Amino acid sequence: MAGTLAACGSSDGGQGSGDSKTVTLVSHDSWAASKDVIAAFEKQSGYKVDVLKDGDAGQAVNKAILTKGNPQGDVFFGVDNTLLSRALDNGLFQSYEAKGSDLILPEYRVDQDKHRVTPVDTGDICVNYDKKYFADRELEPPRSFDDLVKPQYKNLLVTENASASSPGLGFLLGTAAKYGDDGWEGYWKKLKANGVKVVDGWEQAYNEEFSGSSSGKKAKGDRPLVVSYASSPPAEVLYADPKPSSAPTGVAEGTCFRQVEYAGLLSNAKNTEGGKAFLDFLVGKRFQDDMPMNMFVYPVREGAQVPPEFVKYGPQAKDPETMDPAKIADHRDQWVKSWTSLVLK
Repeated sequence: MAGTLAACGSSDGGQGSGDSKTVTLVSHDSWAASKDVIAAFEKQSGYKVDVLKDGDAGQAVNKAILTKGNPQGDVFFGVDNTLLSRALDNGLFQSYEAKGSDLILPEYRVDQDKHRVTPVDTGDICVNYDKKYFADRELEPPRSFDDLVKPQYKNLLVTENASASSPGLGFLLGTAAKYGDDGWEGYWKKLKANGVKVVDGWEQAYNEEFSGSSSGKKAKGDRPLVVSYASSPPAEVLYADPKPSSAPTGVAEGTCFRQVEYAGLLSNAKNTEGGKAFLDFLVGKRFQDDMPMNMFVYPVREGAQVPPEFVKYGPQAKDPETMDPAKIADHRDQWVKSWTSLVLK
């Protein structure tokens, strides 16, 4: 998921895959883990970890599919429920049931007959708002999808391209879940008429266009509403110096869509044993406890620790929109095509 500021491992992973002592992870740009946690895996397993980052989640998945005959690595992390069927239908992964999978919370498990992917984290894609902007104008921030099309929020929202960006696609699916097959296009017509701005990806939307983020302030972003994550406000607190007593951004809870990210052993991986060991590690308690403060997502393992900052500044949505992966598989490509025609033209 987008929004991390730290990373580990080297970026020359494509060269390491043929080395039985190296396991290469292919991921999107937001992969991050603590160095000591990776070092502990390397010491315990005997494998060196190389990390190859490949852009936004959508870009990374598409490239992995194109190179599946001769993959860049052994394990892919970062395919989420919005893109999962595309990866599975294209034979991206081989079957492996990671050790510790029985401790993954049942609501996040998928593909239980073949075990081609392992759930790793979850988070909510939601509209974030700039608290100062709304306080200065004595205007209530929006709380729901319905609110976003009201006149008082005209020209305030920036979102990501649903055809290229994971949070952009998640936001589109959230509206489809909310308004149904017959209603979501009408909603987007209203949103377009109300001045929604569409940019390529999360980095541009959040760090350049959004007035509430620390980076957006520096870039003189002028949109006080952005499609991001429920866990973005804690990041704004934790990375600030000095740390504020409260988050400068908030979450419109009635705009959330639940996202789950998975990892899998790539078909034709050169180091399958190393890849299996790494998948075991991803669902192990040490990585699951470490992950929230690095990637600003929630763990999926029973008993994993959730940082108090998450509870205080970025709690999970109580009633997010969700969608059956089979429905996403059946409709996603047509919805994206219709959305592109409707919103970008």
